[in-house]
Amino acid sequence: MLQTQTRKDRFTLLKKNLSTFWGVYRENTMGIAGLVILLFFALMALVGPHLVTYTGEIEGAEMVLQPPSAAHWLGTDDLGRDVFAGVVVGSRISLLVGLAATVISMVIGAIIGIAAGYYGKTVDTILMRFTDIFLVIPWLPLMLVMAALLGPSLGNIIFVIGITGWAGTARIIRSQTLSIKERPYVERARAIGSGDLHIMVHHILPNVFPLIFANTILVAAVAILSETTLSFLGMGDPTRMSWGVMLHFAFEMGAVSFGAWWWLIPPGVCVVLVVLGFTFIGYALDEVLNPKLRRR
Repeated sequence: MLQTQTRKDRFTLLKKNLSTFWGVYRENTMGIAGLVILLFFALMALVGPHLVTYTGEIEGAEMVLQPPSAAHWLGTDDLGRDVFAGVVVGSRISLLVGLAATVISMVIGAIIGIAAGYYGKTVDTILMRFTDIFLVIPWLPLMLVMAALLGPSLGNIIFVIGITGWAGTARIIRSQTLSIKERPYVERARAIGSGDLHIMVHHILPNVFPLIFANTILVAAVAILSETTLSFLGMGDPTRMSWGVMLHFAFEMGAVSFGAWWWLIPPGVCVVLVVLGFTFIGYALDEVLNPKLRRR
């Protein structure tokens, strides 16, 4: 009976917090703009590929590199394929790779950051020096080398982006953990015999989670941009269409020389808009979760 009441109290508190959060968030114009942008592209990625067809079949020589028209809203590429269909189909891979890589980065960064901040001393020194290695190595050359060694596949791209993008998160989480572990409720948990793992999971993690969530939004933008960069440089999976792969083929086939702007601009604009959407939401969350910024 007591457990049931406790669960109800937690649900009521969660519902109240979410309501308060949304009430503050919807007053942020930048945050709403970012949310609308991401919802649009999320809907495109989920529904769009079922409504359009993007194949490698040549429709005919007369259909190659055709400018936008009523039949092809964004023109055609060098194989006569509809560019609009390519943008829609490519949204799923670009978002999938970016979000999956972000999850990997956040998990690694959160674990290392919490462990380093909580244990301190030797553990902190070892983990932070390991983190510094990833911070000082230029991320693009590192990703290029790893992608070249592993080979061009969707799973490898996700792994490369995820394994190279966690260091900044680890630093941020460590700083917050150093503050939280000195608070009275953590000391009381130690006094009653709670283990380190229990304290980190039940006391440290819930208090750093808002910071993890806010940082996740910004890391997702970087991950999507990283996927586009790797694919554009020829390290992506050529059998899975994404915005970066579209840009790679467009430059490789001389779209600039032919003046085929409709093949280059749409995927580039989509990347910019998605990154902008994540960035808007990230800044909005900083204001929502930080009362000092909100008052300012």
